[in-house]
Order: sequence, then C-alpha cells, then structure tokens
Amino acid sequence: MNVGLIDVDGGPFPNLALMKISAYHKAKGDSVEMAIPLKRYDRVYQSKVFTEEYTPDLWYTPMADEIIKGGTGYGLQNALPDEIEHIYPDYSLYESAKDRAMGFLTRGCPRGCDFCIVSEKEGRKSHKVADLEEFWGGEKEITLMDPNILASKDAVDLLGQLAESKAWVDISQGLDCRIIKPEHIEQINRIKLKNIHFAWDKIEHSDKVLDGLKMYADLSERKVNKAFAAVYVLVNFDTTMEEDLYRIYTLRDMGYDPYVMVYDKPHAPKDIKKMQRWCNAKPIFMTTSRFEDYRR
Repeated sequence: MNVGLIDVDGGPFPNLALMKISAYHKAKGDSVEMAIPLKRYDRVYQSKVFTEEYTPDLWYTPMADEIIKGGTGYGLQNALPDEIEHIYPDYSLYESAKDRAMGFLTRGCPRGCDFCIVSEKEGRKSHKVADLEEFWGGEKEITLMDPNILASKDAVDLLGQLAESKAWVDISQGLDCRIIKPEHIEQINRIKLKNIHFAWDKIEHSDKVLDGLKMYADLSERKVNKAFAAVYVLVNFDTTMEEDLYRIYTLRDMGYDPYVMVYDKPHAPKDIKKMQRWCNAKPIFMTTSRFEDYRR
C-alpha cells in the first residue's frame, strides 16, 4: 500500500498520531511519506489538532482511493485503534523529533474545566495507559503530553520511570499544583528538567494553588525562580482584570514566572492582549513592574 500523511496544522510540533500511523504501516511493509499534492495514494491520513478557527482545513482534496481524517480538529470522538495507539512511534518522520521521545503515560483528567476538552475526550479520571518503554527507547529527550499525571494513582511510579530514564524531560502540559504531594516532589527532584510549570486558572482555586506552589518551593531541590518555574495564568475566561493582575503580581512576589494564556484570543479585548504582551515579554516585564505603568 502507498500511504500519504498530512499534518493539517503544519506547526513546528511533531504530530504524534501520524508518527504512530507511519510506524504501523511501515511494519506491514507499506510505503509511507508525507503526502505530496497531486500525487496519488492508496490511502491518505489527515490529522488536525486545532479547530477551524485556528487551523483551516486543507485547500485541496488529496488524490487517494481512501481518505481518513482524525484528531481533535475533526471531532472528539475519533481515536486511533489500539494496535496503532500502543505502537512505538516513527520519530524519523519529523526532523524536530530526532532523539526526542513523545507520548502519554496517562490520559484523562478529573477536573472537567469548561475551557478544556480533555475530560470530554478522555474521561473524568486520570488513568495509566502506558509505561515509559512503550514510546521511549533511549532518546536524550522526552516530551510528556499527559493532561494531569499527578491525578493518577500511579503518579509516583510513573514519575519514577521518568527519573530512571536519565533523559531530559519536558512535562509539556504542566503539573496540577492543587494536588501535588511531598512524594510527587521527591520524584520530580530526581527528574532532569530544564523547567517546570503549573497553572492558576481560576480565582476560586487560589488557596489550593498557593498552598501547592508554596509546598513545591519549600521541598524542591531546585531554586524556584523566573528562569525555571513558570505558572500559566488563564485570562479572558471568567476573571476580571483586577483578578488577573492579582495572580500575576502574587506569582512574581513568590519567585515564580507568570505566563499569561488568553482564552479565545481572536476575540479578546485589546487590554487583555496588552497585558499578555507586558507579562510574557520578559524584558518589558522585568523593567516595568506595574501593568498600569505599561498601559500608560
């Protein structure tokens, strides 16, 4: 079979589903490549992570006897078959994936946040889906894509697997500081991390967020500072500008690096976008301590 793959989003981040599909077909002896427009294939897979608002669909129809579309950009109810989901990915598909492993140890999240699709797509429980060896084979870097690994009952063991790998680990979706425990931090201290990040999404979670961040700062063997520990701050969802600035200033005073994430950015007010630029452009943030001064 002659198979073509299309990464519809086309961003710099490798598409994990396509790498697994590639591995599956190559193992069957099929010919696999990133699809070339106007070239005919027996089957084409189109993978899209983002919705139409952020990633328009293809401008052309691939020339193929069969076209299979998948990914959250096409809906939440599609998923890879088990024989593909649990295969070792073909990292050679992307230049940027060389010597970097990517995958999930857990899926799902108990939170059910209104702004997040994970609980609807993967369930309202964080559950183990793999051991590290399923997608890591000695690569120097690991990108962990779990939505909420700390909510899993297997969190300590899975964090220990990451530590034992001795690879550099990027926990790309962050860690839930509301439920972090000393035994989690003990394992995190053993993991090779270039940075770590948490999130402070809702103002009503302030007490739990601050307790968790303080615990991590107290027990971490790495100094919490702006170069290492970031906290995502969700804005333009259900908080006021005053609540946004309270979170930003509080995090900065604690030594953390606040990083503003704008919900529905295309339709966000100008002041919200200005606040994001002020906070996230670190040379500006470090020299202009108050947003009110930057806005003037």
